[in-house]
Formats: sequence, C-alpha cells, structure tokens
Amino acid sequence: MRKVSMATRKELIEAVGARYRACDRSSKGKVLDEFVAVTGFHRKHAMRVLRQEASDRTPGRVGRRVYDEAVRTALVVLWEASDRLCGKRLKPLIPILVEAMEGHGHLDLAPQVKASLFRMSAATIDRSLRAIREAGQTKKRRRGVSGTELRRSVPIRTFDDWGDPAPGHMEVDLVSHSGPAAKGSWAWTFTLTDIATGWTECAPLLVREQTLLVAVLTELRRLMPFPLLGFDSDNDSVFINETVRDYCVAHGIAFTRCRPYRKNDQAWVEQKNGSVVRRLTGYRRFEGLAATGALAELYTAARLFVNFFQPSFKLAEKQRDGAKVYKRYHAPATPFQRLLADPRTSEETRRNLREAFADLDPVRLLRDIRTAQEKLVGLADGAVVMNPSEPSPPTLDAFMTSLRTLWHEGEARPTATAKAPQKRWRRRPDPLATVTEQLKAWFEEEPWRTGRELLEKLQAEQPGDYPDGLLRTVQRRLKVWRSEQARALVFNPSAAPAGRRLGAETVSSLPRDWVPLRVASGSAARPPVAQGIVREGDLL
Repeated sequence: MRKVSMATRKELIEAVGARYRACDRSSKGKVLDEFVAVTGFHRKHAMRVLRQEASDRTPGRVGRRVYDEAVRTALVVLWEASDRLCGKRLKPLIPILVEAMEGHGHLDLAPQVKASLFRMSAATIDRSLRAIREAGQTKKRRRGVSGTELRRSVPIRTFDDWGDPAPGHMEVDLVSHSGPAAKGSWAWTFTLTDIATGWTECAPLLVREQTLLVAVLTELRRLMPFPLLGFDSDNDSVFINETVRDYCVAHGIAFTRCRPYRKNDQAWVEQKNGSVVRRLTGYRRFEGLAATGALAELYTAARLFVNFFQPSFKLAEKQRDGAKVYKRYHAPATPFQRLLADPRTSEETRRNLREAFADLDPVRLLRDIRTAQEKLVGLADGAVVMNPSEPSPPTLDAFMTSLRTLWHEGEARPTATAKAPQKRWRRRPDPLATVTEQLKAWFEEEPWRTGRELLEKLQAEQPGDYPDGLLRTVQRRLKVWRSEQARALVFNPSAAPAGRRLGAETVSSLPRDWVPLRVASGSAARPPVAQGIVREGDLL
C-alpha cells in the first residue's frame, strides 16, 4: 500500500482519536486495526497517538531552518574549495576549512554566517547543493536497475531452489557474437535450457532489444514439445523490463531471476552456452541480416541434432567429504529420452516426439550444420558474396564418404578456431653464439667432458664473460651434440668422425677409468647411448 502523507496522518489522528477514546475495549481494537492499516504506524505507536488529546500533544518543530543567500554562497565556496565533497564528508571539514581559509586571507565571514555553516547538517548541505551539482553535470546520472520497483517485483531463484521441476521450467540467457571488439551492433543468441530434461532451444537476435526478444520467444514456444512454465533469467535489462514481465504474466509463465553476479545460479544454461552455442558458432563476429539468417539456418538443424542425438550427463547426487566433493551422475541420455521417461510428460507429447524422431536423419542434420557453419565463417571472414551462384551443399553420399577420412584433417567444425602453433624457437639472444663452435670443437676432441668442465674451461680462457648461470645452457647444448653423434654411430657409423670410432687407437687414448661398452655374447645388441663408452660406475 502506498504511504499517506504526514498531513493526512495528522488529520486521521484528529478524526479517529476522538472516536477511539470514546469506544469500549472491543471496539477500540477494530478502530485501531483500521487506523494501522491506513497509516502504516506501529500498533503501539498508534495506540499512544490516539490516546492523547490535541491539547496534550507537544508541538514539534515547524518547518526547516531557512538559510539566506549569504550562507548558501559561502557553502558553495567551501564546497568548491574541498574539491566537491559530499555532505557527510564536507560537514566535519567546514570548521577546519573556514579556519584555514580565513588564516590565509581567502575568506572573511560574518559571525552569523559562520555559525549557520557550523550548524548546518549533512542532509541540508546536500539539499542546498543539489541544484548546483545537477547544473554542473554534463550527463544525467542513470538510475540503476537495482533500485527500481520493477526489479523488486521479480522474485529471486537460486540454484538450490529448483528441486525437481516439471519439464517446461527453463533458464534463459544471451550469448554475444561481437568477436574481439564490442563496437557497433552485432548478433546475439537467445538460449533456453530446460532444467528437468536438458532440452535446449537457440534462436538468433539481430539486435539486443526486448520487443524482438518477446517475438522470438513466442516462436520458440511453438517449437517446444512442452509448454513454457518457468522463465528464469539473469539481471540483464533486456530481461528485467515491463515488456517481458507483462508477457510472462499474460501467459501464466513464472518469471524469476538469479542473484546479481552469481552465474552459478544459472549453471544449466551457462553450461549449454559453451557446449552448444560456442561449440556450434565459435567466437567470430556475426553482424547484419545475412549472418543472422545463417545463424537461424544453423539452429534449425542444430536443435534437432542436439536434442535427439546428443546425450548429456545429469547430476544425481553430490556429497562433500572435507574439501573433496563426490558427484554421482545418471547414465548419459538425450533430452528426447529424458522427456519420454519423465512420468509428467503427456501421452500426446510422447507420440509426437516418437513420430518426429522416426523422420530424422542424423547425417543429413550434421551436413546441414556443417554447411551453415561454412556459410557463417565465410560471412565473418568476408569470403562469401551472397549471389545466386552460391555453391550447394554436398550430397548425402559424398558427405557420408567424407566422414570416413575426415579425422585425417583434424578439426572438422569450420567455426572452430585453429590452435596457434606452440613457439619452440629461441626468444632471447643466444649467450653462447660467439663460442658455440669452440665449445663443439672441445667436445669433439674430448667427448667425455661434462658441461661443467666445458664451462670452467671457457671461463678460464675468457674470465668474467660467461657466468655460472650458463651451466644449464651448456648442458642442453652438449646433450644435442651427443645425440647427434649417437645417431650417427647407430644409423651411419661410416659418417662418424674418424677420431671418434671405437678403434684400438681410440680406446688406448681414453683415460684409465673409461672402458668400452661391451655386449655379452648371445644377448640382443643394444645401441650405444652416447659414444658407445661409459665411465665405470655410471648407469645407462
């Protein structure tokens, strides 16, 4: 009920008070109930004001204090000097600011003006400066949706409030197709997901507008196999408005919304945004009538393919053991199967679904999806010119034949973005570029040297130029050279350097603690790991 004004309340007190004081006990209760319902007073407060005679009431302060133009002018100067603070912050600052400005000769206020400024409340300061603030604002401040009566009229539903709803209670959301830059106007996808069965409907929107959304919703309701019972959205203004609310009220649809900034309240539709919409369309920018029409063609085939031939998991129960969560899922099933198995589905709906399923060809649907995706990619990348000579989709036989070898080409969806190749090349200057050949020569002369020994030899020749931090770089370089020589010994022994072959002279020139790798007779030959030589005690 709308609150009555203070003047009306005073008149009611005068009119009802005399009757209340003259009534007996039982009649006083009825008068009091009516008075509380009209004025909104607390019951105890209403009893007190009705008991008092008009002459017994203490007259309150009549009106507000009136501040003259001099006080308001001084207040504006102080407000500007404080860098335009709000009233609650400006009030405690006024005495400090007046004293400082008078001390430096910037201000000379009369005692009456100064006393009025010190006495002024924070609310009065804001009220006195309201017109000046609004005049100085170049853009009118937009009132947030959170404070409107409309938003408060839409109840909140969290992810725990669903329970086991009947088919027809759906979460809805919008998916943007703006691409990497959110400039101008672009297409959107309107997604609806049923909580009970996972049935998903998608439709394109040319622009993000509430009347267009209601028109598309009307068309989607004709396609759904069940009536729309619940409409749960986020707090987007395209959903929270009079048009959508009145539409839901007129058609008997329960309109709810999730909590602000709690995307998990809409976990069902958010999951479909990724597994259905983004998987079908990718992340390119789609704009204009042509792209919106291609999206409509894509969703016409995709709605049947997803709902009749794409099984999904559904959570059965969830248990928490400390920090670990255990989840148990029902067996994978398509939305079509879940709708047939639901006891709340009517026999007419089951019959219609079975008839529709009998006429569906999954290969044809998949071909239509791929064709629409190619068209979308061409429009987004600017490679398609809409003309009568546009190539027709492949025949079903040709498409079926291509499915046998399509896996050789990798990703089959035209809308999928190819993964960037991993960078394997050097990204910083090579600190050993000038001495690489010298290190390699030392390695070929003495292949048993370790990376640390080669680095110490290099530091001895060029002190101060190569710090100990380069040890790992030298070791990686040494590993590559050893692998090259090992490969040469195994696959092309004649190509190995003459001085490195396992001859008698080479073995005799090795240190005493190095021995050739011997293979026992009768055992399978094993290729040497590095040079065919190991130090005693080392493990291969």
